[in-house]
Amino acid sequence: MPIYAYKCDSCGHAKDVLQKISDEPLSVCPQCGAASFTKQVTAAGFQLKGSGWYATDFKGGAAPSVPAADKAPASAGGDAAPAAPAASAAAPAPAPTPAAAPATKAD
Repeated sequence: MPIYAYKCDSCGHAKDVLQKISDEPLSVCPQCGAASFTKQVTAAGFQLKGSGWYATDFKGGAAPSVPAADKAPASAGGDAAPAAPAASAAAPAPAPTPAAAPATKAD
């Protein structure tokens, strides 16, 4: 069963109430009796329990380190090799320049 937060607009009395989802919301303040007891909008609180959940899983801070091999993006094609860069396929490699012949001393 959820816990709902209520607050009286007349006297400011606040109270947390354990209710079924199907129960009608309260409207009469138990403190002053005014019909201005309204349900508040609050964040849902929950706790993860069971094996596989750790208290540090969803807390802020540094992300766990991942080895370089695990950082490679997965390709959509499955086991296909990664595509070659477009620049290397479009431009031919420059022609090699001839090496200068070593100078020999004539006798």
